[in-house]
Amino acid sequence: MSSFLKLVDIMERLRGEGGCPWDRKQSFETLRTYIIEEAYELVEAITNGTTENIKEESGDLLLQIVFLASIAKEKCFYDIDDVIDCLCDKLIRRHPHVFADESAADSDEVLRNWERIKLEEKAADKDNSSESKGNSILSGVPRGLPALLKAYRIQEKAAHVGFDWEKGDTAPIFDKIQEEIEEVKAAAESKDTVCIEEEIGDLLFAGVNLARHLGANPDAALGRANAKFMLRFSEIEKLVRQSSRDWADFSLDELDGMWNTAKKRVG
Repeated sequence: MSSFLKLVDIMERLRGEGGCPWDRKQSFETLRTYIIEEAYELVEAITNGTTENIKEESGDLLLQIVFLASIAKEKCFYDIDDVIDCLCDKLIRRHPHVFADESAADSDEVLRNWERIKLEEKAADKDNSSESKGNSILSGVPRGLPALLKAYRIQEKAAHVGFDWEKGDTAPIFDKIQEEIEEVKAAAESKDTVCIEEEIGDLLFAGVNLARHLGANPDAALGRANAKFMLRFSEIEKLVRQSSRDWADFSLDELDGMWNTAKKRVG
């Protein structure tokens, strides 16, 4: 028995008579949170660069897919073979430069073709109804994505059809960021909270654009910055505890000095 079939068999035993009470109780709806958690744990493992963790977290995410398929099979919706067949068909259909007679000069053209084929599929699924005429290139961005990652995916999809700054020229993006900073300053002076939030959003969106053009994933970049801050701040906490003084007893200059000490200690 292959490893994958072994996993499917284990899952079906857990869900079957005499199986695990917790596993038997789960449904599509209850698994949603676990799917999100496992996806984020895999992303964190990739960010940390530990291959053993990546392997383990990949398995945990795969389990959720097999879990869903097991529930679906019980309800006669579909089974894991249907999931795999659907994926295989999609991969072949969306890579005509490999499995058909189309060509693609580079990865950018591959992505443009992918989006084009995806839109054609959606139109076909709706039988060319009036609703299909409103298909958007951005419709494939999940509504539930965190805002930072969502901005990145929105920009990527728009870029796939050519709506983007010139590749390799970041000067206009820096200019755009400077423009947004000035607008944030003006909003701050107005003390209009709605305007401030809107302009801050525009600035963050422009920052995501810069990250994308520089080849950095902004979600991963912010994750690293968060982890770095937490590590340094924990060092400051140690210094405060060692001093036997309360936080309120320290001036901002003293805390800033501790921050510089923490940077030297932990990077």
